[in-house]
Formats: sequence, C-alpha cells, structure tokens
Amino acid sequence: MFSFLRVVWLNAVFWVLALSVTAVFAIVGTLCVAAFSLITRDERRTMWLLRRTISRYGGVILKCGWPLVRVRYVDYAPHDTPPFVYVANHRSFSDGFLMACLPIEGVQVVNIWPFKIPLLGVVARIAGYLSIREMPFEEFLCAGRRLLSQGVSVVAFPEGTRSGSRVMGSFHGSAFRLAQQAQVPIVPLAISGNENIPRRGSMLLRPGRISMHKLPAITVEEYKDMSPFMLKTMVHDRIRQHLDAQGA
Repeated sequence: MFSFLRVVWLNAVFWVLALSVTAVFAIVGTLCVAAFSLITRDERRTMWLLRRTISRYGGVILKCGWPLVRVRYVDYAPHDTPPFVYVANHRSFSDGFLMACLPIEGVQVVNIWPFKIPLLGVVARIAGYLSIREMPFEEFLCAGRRLLSQGVSVVAFPEGTRSGSRVMGSFHGSAFRLAQQAQVPIVPLAISGNENIPRRGSMLLRPGRISMHKLPAITVEEYKDMSPFMLKTMVHDRIRQHLDAQGA
C-alpha cells in the first residue's frame, strides 16, 4: 500500500510541476530568446542561448521528481574539451532530459516521434535537433559537421529506440561515421536506473535512482584506423562493461 501511495504521490506532484515548468519556460524563454535575437541580431549567439535554455529546462524537469526520483551524474574526465559526439545507451524516454547534466551547447539526434510532441517538438526543430529518419544520410552528415565546426556537440542514442531494460541493443553507425568525418572525439555515456522512469510505452513514473556516467573521450588518434563497425563495437563494449561493473 505504501509503495502504491508513493507512486501516486510521485506522479501527481511530478506532472503538475513539469507542466507548470513547461508553461513558464515556453512563455518566459520564448520572450527572452526573441528579445535577445532582436537586440543582438546575432543568429549564432541566439542559437546558443536557445540551446542552453533547453538544457536549463531539462535540468529543472529532472528535479521535479525529487526526492523519490534522484539523478546522479559522474564525470570521469571533467577536463575533456568539447565539441564531442556523445553516444549514450537508451533505456527510457527520460534519457533525453538527462542530457541537461552535460555542461555543453548540444543538439540531439532524434527519431521522428520527439518532433511530434506538442511545443517541445517545435522548439527542438528550431534548435537544430537532427531527425535521422527524416534526413537523407548525406544531409545528416553535413548538418552534423556544420554544428561540430561551430563548437556544438552532437548527442546520439545509436540503439535507435529505447530498450526498456538493462539489455543494450546493437548500435547503428551514423553517429560514428559523423565523428570520423568531422574528426572529433567520441564520449560514451552510460545511463542506468531509469528503465521504469517511465517504463517503455507508459508515462507512469516509479521511484528510483538514475545514474549517468560520462566516460573518458575516445580520441581521434585512438580510433583513426578503425572502420565504423569496429568503432561502434568498441564504444558499445565500453558502455556495456561500465554498466556491468556498476551492477547496472
């Protein structure tokens, strides 16, 4: 009974707070970014502000479930210098919000459905998020290289869809080919604990602790002689081995 009440309390509080935060950021954030754009007339700086505002929004959303949902971020290489191609395992819808832990200007590589979310999908398009399913592959590579050349990191979930469990799926190669063409390091991200926050196919949150570990970057020098297949296999193994070591 107590566990049931915790779930009810968590979802009632979280969704009230999350919807309120979304409304505030939608109004205040839009006004601030629009005013900044009109004053500076600088598209690049405006995009930076928009992306950092999205990150701030995600960070607040992560706190809406506290104390029943807690997020722990560990950076094993805090002095690595972006831009990077970040590669993360994908367990839950909440993975995208976890990227707010990264102190970077970044865009995510997403499937089609996130762009269909009311309001958030529109903002993601404006911010330059990359829809791998809607773009020809060469266009994806071109857009990704352009972002990286501007100092904007690219965040990808190469499983392509949420696993919904501790079992990692195989990786697709798009993000790794982008990193090789742009000649930037790859940073593995190991996410655990959020398989039920929320469970795949549901919006019901359950109490728990989520961890995201940023592993040391794989440098261009380290992967320069690898094929995309070898590279994605190595990154997959590093994430899997780290999760196994953590018992996650």
